Amino acid sequence: MNQESKLSFRNTGRIAGLLYLVVVITGIFSLGYVPSKLIVWNDAAATFSKIVNSEFLFRLGIVSGLICYTFFIFLPLVLYKLLKQFHKTYALYMAVLAIVSVPISFVNMLNKFAVLSIISSAGQEKDLVMFYLNQYDYGNLIVQVFWGLWLFPLGYLIFKSGIIPKFFGILLMLGCVSYLVNFFGNALFSNYSELGISSFVRLPATLGEIGTCLWLLIMGAKNNIFTAD
Repeated sequence: MNQESKLSFRNTGRIAGLLYLVVVITGIFSLGYVPSKLIVWNDAAATFSKIVNSEFLFRLGIVSGLICYTFFIFLPLVLYKLLKQFHKTYALYMAVLAIVSVPISFVNMLNKFAVLSIISSAGQEKDLVMFYLNQYDYGNLIVQVFWGLWLFPLGYLIFKSGIIPKFFGILLMLGCVSYLVNFFGNALFSNYSELGISSFVRLPATLGEIGTCLWLLIMGAKNNIFTAD
């Protein structure tokens, strides 16, 4: 591979890192920060009051989420371009499993728009607000299956290709298991969220995704081509 091709490959890695960074930042804001400030899951009245008093933050969370999902269309496509030479089938699995989650996430966002409709109406049904927030939460639970599954082929490709440290590939594959454990835990046991272990279970995915994002953004990707399958 000539120097120009190597530079192009490294820059593709940086583009993937930039896209991943947008996904990570907007995802943390919309899925973590905003709910932590506005939603009290066992108190409909408090949640209703917080959303009414911080409606702009709630709307900002919606916009941030939609930006996240939009960039999540392009991220796996760029990663596919980067990784297909190492194993085209696994790269295809990775892209498909990631992109499948996007329309589910967009449809699920309708629950938040329903909340906006309710708080803008004269009725101000607090329990109905919580109903739609719970529906949104269940929607996120379903889509987490795909957020987890795409990490396994991504982690495998990173581990086998060596374009970034293999440690991140291991974390991403463990991250797949993490998401699935949390999905089945929440789906099968009503008190799973009360155990306080979900954030610890998700740690490999968090470290793997943020680490991969930052490494690609700062260092780019190094090309270690081996025979493709």
